[in-house]
Amino acid sequence: MIEDEIFMQRALYLAREAAKKGEVPVGAVLVGPEGEILAETHNQPLKLCDPTAHAEILALREGAQKLGNYRLVGTTLYVTLEPCPMCAGALVYARVKRLVFGAFDQKTGACGSVYNIVNDPRLNHRLEVLGGLLAEEAKVLLQEFFRLRR
Repeated sequence: MIEDEIFMQRALYLAREAAKKGEVPVGAVLVGPEGEILAETHNQPLKLCDPTAHAEILALREGAQKLGNYRLVGTTLYVTLEPCPMCAGALVYARVKRLVFGAFDQKTGACGSVYNIVNDPRLNHRLEVLGGLLAEEAKVLLQEFFRLRR
């Protein structure tokens, strides 16, 4: 879907902005049911001195504030890297409808790679998931970031 690519391109832009600031390059865009952007952000654990300041968590917080509700029913989150267990759990509890991510995370991915929290039948909510959209671009961005750090 062309909308998916447009929003993922925006998330990739945000990820590049994170890298410029020395943060791990992960960007996220939260889109409302009508296609409106509710939040857009990137990883900020260093800046905020907060281990929970992943792009997904920050986007969920901003979106909830904008909507005045912690339940983000009907929303879609676009993120450049497969969410970790913390972020996947937050997506479930926020009742996000759909997740679209770029690169798969074979070490800590919790949306199908290592774990599948977002579709665990033991939980009370499951998400529609599309993984791998613009994955190569997201993967190269992460690899280049870490290559320069070594």
